[in-house]
Amino acid sequence: MKALVPALAGLAPLLLASCGNTDASKLITKPARAGKLLESTTLYHWTTDDGEGPVSIHINLGRQRLYVTREGRRIASTYVATGREGHDTPPGTFRVQEKVADKTSNRYGWIENSVGEKVDPVASPGDSVPTGYRYVPAPMPYWMRLTGTGIGLHAGYIPRPGTTASHGCIRMPEKFAARLFDAVTLGTTVTIERGHYDPWVVHPDPLPRPQKKPRTRNGLRVISPDDPWIIWPEGHPRSR
Repeated sequence: MKALVPALAGLAPLLLASCGNTDASKLITKPARAGKLLESTTLYHWTTDDGEGPVSIHINLGRQRLYVTREGRRIASTYVATGREGHDTPPGTFRVQEKVADKTSNRYGWIENSVGEKVDPVASPGDSVPTGYRYVPAPMPYWMRLTGTGIGLHAGYIPRPGTTASHGCIRMPEKFAARLFDAVTLGTTVTIERGHYDPWVVHPDPLPRPQKKPRTRNGLRVISPDDPWIIWPEGHPRSR
């Protein structure tokens, strides 16, 4: 078993390692480029006009953003925390396979003492637990499964918006996750793509480049012999 360490404030960075780590008291997060704290509700936006019809989800790994659309209209977006290096979130097109409102992880958790202090914040079910301590599986509220290998969406801690943090799952702010959980159904499409572009920004087509006529070896322009504006000199085969 990993060496037990006192539950000090220095354990906070280690708590980010678990895919399913969720702590409602820590949904106040620090943005990547600002000094003051951001509340979790400022991490996302959801329009009041939901309308009717099924939703679909698009996740951009480069921007660490999730977008929700309904019949082609963007209705919501949020920062997410996807898989960090070595635990990459796979790109591709998936469908929601399972919905569990109150799920816990079967891979990750922590060991705590009798008063609830975490003495080993990154533990697994197979780790030995000393007498008087207990293993606690990491909570994964509003779980929406995407793959058979344990990748899914759920509420979780987003330590630095715009950067990765999980073991492969897609973490969302808790209030957003609750609303998304109600909006999706089994079979909802989820597209995960790499890159930093925003798929909803319409990029204009580049201006067409002028077509330059090819040149011969001596640098002279090659012109079409069928050009009607060419006046061939008398005696030239094409002057007839």
